[in-house]
Amino acid sequence: MDKSNLYLKKIIDLALEEDIGMGDLTTEAIFLQEKKGKGVIVAREEGVIAGLPVAEAVFLTLNSRLLFNPQVQEGETVTPGQEIAHLQGELSFILKGERTALNFLQRLSGIATVTRQLLYLIVDLPVMLVDTRKTTPGHRVLEKYAVQVGGGHNHRLGLFDAFLIKENHIRVAGSIKEALRRVKKCRPVTSKIEVEVRNLSEFEEALQEGADIIMLDNMSLQEMKKAVQININQALLEASGGITAENLRAVAETGVDMISVGALTHHIKAMDLSLLLV
Repeated sequence: MDKSNLYLKKIIDLALEEDIGMGDLTTEAIFLQEKKGKGVIVAREEGVIAGLPVAEAVFLTLNSRLLFNPQVQEGETVTPGQEIAHLQGELSFILKGERTALNFLQRLSGIATVTRQLLYLIVDLPVMLVDTRKTTPGHRVLEKYAVQVGGGHNHRLGLFDAFLIKENHIRVAGSIKEALRRVKKCRPVTSKIEVEVRNLSEFEEALQEGADIIMLDNMSLQEMKKAVQININQALLEASGGITAENLRAVAETGVDMISVGALTHHIKAMDLSLLLV
């Protein structure tokens, strides 16, 4: 994550404004004069760390003279009690940035951790684990970054960067064939078109009409296996809907090319981290 990214600056500014507002009443009352010291971010549970550049950017936004020294690598698995980062500088700024930095770091690490855990279940199979657009509003770029840190892949970033014909589009167009015809008229020649299908009949129609990627939405394992057999490497196949840790491997074994899991970003427990002055 590029710390100079304008999107990152915008989201950090909003988060700090939300937390600090007109000022940190407690810190400003206690710190009557400038006082320097050190702080340390510590893991309280095992997990995969993601978001160190974001946390650093939070503190540097408040005071560019603060020193932020990571003690682990982005994407590294840590254990309870392990030191994640050291801070040094004016303590008032460390305390003002504490919660905002931890909020980012804890959530992104939670996403990276779950992504890594699911990948371990299918690591020996030739299938990609991808995220969805089910993200926290305003935080999509960060959360998709965390999926990458955990070893997963990103699906489209938004409505603007890929063609995906879904059920409601098909209803408006009248058929998969007509929806594909309309999209093909305006797409750049280098762009692929994905179509969401709910059954084998729709799958065969999408395949026949030249869809580049076909999303098998909430299909049974038997239907997915059949779709793979019919496909014979003509289109990329994506399994989606109702994917959990319990059925992930069985879905991967059907032979699909990728599996999208919304829970990577929308059903996440933040990793337990804390910041202590030392």
